[in-house]
Amino acid sequence: QVQLVEYGGGLVQPGGSLRLSCAASGIIFKITDMGWYRQAPGKQRELVAHITSGGSNNYADSVKGRFTISRDNAKNTVYLQMNSLRPEDTAIYYCNARRLSYPVYNAWGQGTQVTVSS
Repeated sequence: QVQLVEYGGGLVQPGGSLRLSCAASGIIFKITDMGWYRQAPGKQRELVAHITSGGSNNYADSVKGRFTISRDNAKNTVYLQMNSLRPEDTAIYYCNARRLSYPVYNAWGQGTQVTVSS
């Protein structure tokens, strides 16, 4: 059974930093593409950052230069380092694990709240 557990959300002032972690189990982590998404109240869930099994990454334009996604295959964990946080970054952040070839899966974590406010 695939399980993703996010850690590291919280309340931070504008300009501050947070690091989110997502620990994965039940998947072959090293061959799985991982992503971070977020959903703000009244808005659709959107991609924040994505990292392939090979380590290539891409980011939403709104977070480029501020957020960094990374992975540790030995720990089955993906991270999202968030710097220079803005109030508009406030959302629930979700971890995603996706694989489109065998074994196929598309799993989500339960989400972690990030609030940027003074």
